[in-house]
Amino acid sequence: MQLGGIVDSLAALPVWQGFTLLILGGIVLAALVQFFGDRFVRRVTDHIDGQVDDIVLKGVHRALYVSIAIAGGYVGTQVYDISPSVAVPLEAGTLSLVIVVWMVTLMRVGRRASNVATDSRYIDRQVVPILQNVWSALIAGAAVFLLLVLWDVDVTPLLASAGVVGIVVGLAARDTLANFFGSLSLYLDGTYKVGDFVVLETGERGRVEDISVRSTVIRTRDDILVTVPNSKLSNAAIVNESTPKQKRRIRVPIGVAYGTDIDAVEEILLELAVAEDLVVDRPKPRVRFREFGGSSLDFELLCWVSNPAVNARTIHNLNCAIYKRFQTEGIEIPFPQRDVSVSVTDVPGELFAEARDDAFGGEVPTDGGRDER
Repeated sequence: MQLGGIVDSLAALPVWQGFTLLILGGIVLAALVQFFGDRFVRRVTDHIDGQVDDIVLKGVHRALYVSIAIAGGYVGTQVYDISPSVAVPLEAGTLSLVIVVWMVTLMRVGRRASNVATDSRYIDRQVVPILQNVWSALIAGAAVFLLLVLWDVDVTPLLASAGVVGIVVGLAARDTLANFFGSLSLYLDGTYKVGDFVVLETGERGRVEDISVRSTVIRTRDDILVTVPNSKLSNAAIVNESTPKQKRRIRVPIGVAYGTDIDAVEEILLELAVAEDLVVDRPKPRVRFREFGGSSLDFELLCWVSNPAVNARTIHNLNCAIYKRFQTEGIEIPFPQRDVSVSVTDVPGELFAEARDDAFGGEVPTDGGRDER
């Protein structure tokens, strides 16, 4: 084995001396890397907003230093011609130690970074622990797989068994898994959060009270709690009335009789909207003449409220104020009417006679139907 430079010098030494120098050299190199690496990490993290990068870099660099320190022992197995019965376990042992160190480090970094990256919203407190567990399970599974391969353990039977178990679990818990991934998609998309007013595809409208891994609880306007699986919500059209802002526009349709002064109607509607406390000043209320209806001139009052929770109350107040004001001003609000006229003059004589006989049992009273008893 032809080696040059320092490697030749190390190879000329006894094995125990060479291993000692390599291990000490790895420790010294790790210390140097740590000294200069810490300064580099501080400079990098100072120019990046947030704390996630700081946690990741500072969490990883320790494992890097330990790996460099351990690398001396691994290099020794490559430099010296030692017995395979000793070299193989020593090589596998050093690599196994590196794998374990990185496994623990990545688990810790993932947990700390997820805690810092998320805020204090309830959905985060529910989802983050699950994401952390999934991350830890993936890292641990990958580390165990590498350790088994490193120690020449046949993983084929384990992979086959894991595949069968995965299929069985997937079939048995498909609804649970669907809800779990549905909750993840809702969280990552930011569809809604606790406190938002939402309108579901089925028509239910209410405040989001609770978001868990399996389902979402919504309190309707009737003060009824509706629990909806997340798998259905992730595939449904949801209207979030609380985002991106709380302000919402409401529509108040009103019809007046033909011949009414439309300028006066518009002025009255705007005046009532401005006088309503639940209507915000900006944007300003407006009135639109929509169409010539079948029996009325159809207007629509458009105004904004500060919170979707007061939509119904604001519409109620405006309807009451409009009706009272129109009555005072003598403005007619038309409504559908139907006049039904019945005439027997157009009924053929034979049909009229049959109807008369049926009504009086075949006998026609001569006194005009009066009862003289």
